[in-house]
Amino acid sequence: MLAATLGCAVLTTYGAQSAAADDAETRFLQMTASITDYCTPVPPTGIDGVSGDASVSESGSGSGSEGIDSTQPVSVEEVPLTAVEQCAGDEHAQRIAEAFRGTGASSYEALREKLTALDYPVSRIYSMPDRAGAPRARIDLRVSGGDHLALEVTGFHTMVMVEAFGAPEGVSVTDVRLQLQLDVPTCC
Repeated sequence: MLAATLGCAVLTTYGAQSAAADDAETRFLQMTASITDYCTPVPPTGIDGVSGDASVSESGSGSGSEGIDSTQPVSVEEVPLTAVEQCAGDEHAQRIAEAFRGTGASSYEALREKLTALDYPVSRIYSMPDRAGAPRARIDLRVSGGDHLALEVTGFHTMVMVEAFGAPEGVSVTDVRLQLQLDVPTCC
């Protein structure tokens, strides 16, 4: 009897954790679908031969993951984002920057807590080494094969800096080496 009760309690606990993770992932997928829909151009009606994908790809050829041995702990270059991914990255960056405006984040834990409150699941948030004492996290926004979008969020005292980048398929966002940005990423 006691074993059955404990078994039910364990199943209930793990089931509740699994349900919470599933709910977080569902909310995340709904949010990203909404942002992607906003960023996806709609072809004009009445024009034959024009597909919705024709004007959005800027990524060149391939996914950028050819020849990558994912068992090796080697950093890889970021890949270009499509126009839709860049737009979605900008929307996510603005959303995150607004949520942190005036509060910032002084630790990875503070970054993660606020990001999860914004419906980014913990399973998609990765800790990165601090940069000059500023905590950093990366968010994997890839939801289907061929997606590349990821974000790097760096916390400061009263703001965060958010940068969208392209992660090759099959590579962890923590293994991507970002290119030097000469312009200022979205921040506030």
